[in-house]
Amino acid sequence: MTKQDRLKHAAPFADLRDLVACPVCDTLARLSSVPLGGQGRCKRCHHVLAMPRSNAMTRIVMLAVTGAILMVGAVSFPFLTIETHGLRQQASVLDTILAYSDGLMVPLSLAMAALIVVLPLMRLVAILYTVAPMALGHHPIRGATQAFRLAETLKPWAMAEVFIVGVAVALVKVGGLATLTIGPAFWAFAALVLITVVNDNLMSSLIIWKTLEARGSI
Repeated sequence: MTKQDRLKHAAPFADLRDLVACPVCDTLARLSSVPLGGQGRCKRCHHVLAMPRSNAMTRIVMLAVTGAILMVGAVSFPFLTIETHGLRQQASVLDTILAYSDGLMVPLSLAMAALIVVLPLMRLVAILYTVAPMALGHHPIRGATQAFRLAETLKPWAMAEVFIVGVAVALVKVGGLATLTIGPAFWAFAALVLITVVNDNLMSSLIIWKTLEARGSI
């Protein structure tokens, strides 16, 4: 077989590498020509498939590090202080989790710890493990593919934002019964939620998968 014949046979398979399936409607799309700063959308449901950005990986790493630091602060510092009739009670996120650690409420305590603290922190660490070496210009380290797959799997289960919304609703209801003082951990959690939203919007899963593939991790 001549070189020209080999190229003819290889061309259809090379073209298939540029095809991606929309995670929402499974429509196939070709995203090899999405410009930097542009968006690649599904033609059927208009879901954003790729969104290349300049220095995106560096920004993702910085946001993930900031999120991890904020999570440590949110767990360590006082979250809320309640004062009524001369009595004053200060509570942290850890105190809230441990409050349900007896008897039949142990599963609730474990669920709160996992969904509010452990899983969000695991996801940030998995993102850092995957993206940080590539942001520095190195090849992905061993297990980067599994780490990013874990980060994508944990995304619906990391519920720090649900917790902060629930706390906000509770503050409105309790505000008329006692004097409430919001601690630094509350603002750390609020900032964590905002950073997570920004990071998820900046991070294009398809681009990261393509980068992992191009640099030999897949």
